[in-house]
Amino acid sequence: MIIGKVVGNVFSTRKNEKLVGSKFLIISPISDMSGSGDRFVAVDNVGAGIGETVLVAFGSAARIGCDMDNAPVDAAVVGIIDEGSEF
Repeated sequence: MIIGKVVGNVFSTRKNEKLVGSKFLIISPISDMSGSGDRFVAVDNVGAGIGETVLVAFGSAARIGCDMDNAPVDAAVVGIIDEGSEF
């Protein structure tokens, strides 16, 4: 799991049927264990918006966290951070 900032939206009219109705956000990592710091797209079902600081899960934890066990999801926003230190 990482901490990131929402920097944009992704709109897709054609997508996998299991992703219909999903909201996609562009996330810029604040804390990145891999050290790459590259932006990525994550599914959002917690209602995050641009400028908010969020918690993002990856892999199977992302699919479970957004209740999409059989969807092609690799990253999901699982929380919005209200307050924290050192980021």
